[in-house]
Order: sequence, then structure tokens, then C-alpha cells
Amino acid sequence: MPTNNAEFVLENVFNVRDKVAVITGGGSGLGLMAAQALRLVAELESREPFVDILINNAGIYSNQQKPQGSNATEVKQNLFEADNATFVNWTDVYATNVAAIYFVTTAFLPLLERASKHRHAQTSTVINISSINGLIKESLSRFASNAAKAATIHLTKMLAVEIANCKLPIRVNSIAPGLFPSEITTGTSDDCQKSPPLPPGTCGEISAGRPGNDVDMASAVLFAATNQYMNGQIVAVDGGYLVKYGTL
Repeated sequence: MPTNNAEFVLENVFNVRDKVAVITGGGSGLGLMAAQALRLVAELESREPFVDILINNAGIYSNQQKPQGSNATEVKQNLFEADNATFVNWTDVYATNVAAIYFVTTAFLPLLERASKHRHAQTSTVINISSINGLIKESLSRFASNAAKAATIHLTKMLAVEIANCKLPIRVNSIAPGLFPSEITTGTSDDCQKSPPLPPGTCGEISAGRPGNDVDMASAVLFAATNQYMNGQIVAVDGGYLVKYGTL
């Protein structure tokens, strides 16, 4: 069967030239999120006829509560009675990591659908940035954020299914990063939003032997954005962490 070899040229396979992409960040408060999503859509509609790629990158980490103690009373003190164990922290984390993705994605559906109709044999895509913390069994002392990341992953699957059921030509996938330098993992960043390297030995027990970098994340995003046959998938970019430690 004859094929067009030009389709397999690298720059064509991962080509996002002239695509319109939107990358969102975090916020707080469900009403505020919904209002911000609508304002963003209105602003984009005045500038662009459609959106090809929506990357939901909102995310905050919860306070830490260490699950330790020699008896139930001590464990309760560490998990329930800790000063930073608050309902507000739980709801803030869930609102940013889960609800924001729902409201932003659903607000953008018309713009995403227009992109699919405009592009020949290509569909628009939503990429939710989650975390392998939503796939592992351990809490890592962050019960709220790990539970929220698991919810992000399940929300991705639900959106993919329901959008497909509505016959909308929009793909929804998630990238679940492992350990990458960030403000969350290093505690700081520079004026260019770059965080310093992680301490030596931080990733010694995973097969890659190092933390992730910009190229690792960029190539995963390009893969999710351009692969027209991928929908409802969770792509772990973790240097082999889950291979060694497993998932839920």
C-alpha cells in the first residue's frame, strides 16, 4: 500500500506550527474560577477563532501531616489535631487541582470544537497536568494533594468519556509527572520561573537516576498534543518510579 513518507518526517509528526495553545495556572474559590474561565474565553474569542490545545496546569500542594505514632492517640494527634490539618486546606487544594480543571475545560469546549472543525483530520486536545502522586499508594505526608491528584486523573477519564459520548471531536489526556525541579520540590524559582537543581542523590533509587527536566516534559506534551489516536490516557513521565514502586 503506497504511503506518503512526508507524514513520517519528525517535524510533521510532532508539528504544532500555527496551533493556538492556552496554558492555565491556579486560582482559588469555585465562583472565582468559573468567572475567570468565562472571562478568559471571552478574551480569547476576541483574538482567536478557536483553541487547539488547552493545558490545565493549575496545582497546589497541601500541608503535610506525618502518619506516625506508636498508638492511635498519637496518630490522631499527628493527622487530625495538627495545626495545619484544616478543612480549608483540603478544600483549597481540591478546588485548584480538580474543580478548576472541570470549569476551565467545560468553558473552552466551543473554542476547542471549532479548532477540530477547522483542522483537516486533526482534533483539538485537553492536557491535564496531574502527578504520579495520584497513582501511588503512599501519602508522602500529603493526604489532601495526593487525593486531589487522583481525582484529577479520574476527572480526565470522565471528561474523555463524556465528551466522546457527546460526539465532540476533542481529546482529553493527562500527563502525570514524577519528580521535577519546581517551586514545590525546591521551594524557590528565579525570575524566569526556573527552579534550582534538586540535591544530589534525590533520585538515586529510580531507574533514570535523575529528576525530570524541561525536555522530558516538553516532549510528553508534544506527544499528547499531536497523537490523534490517544484519548482518555494517563501518561506517567517519572523516570521509572512507578516501575519500581507500583501504583494503586
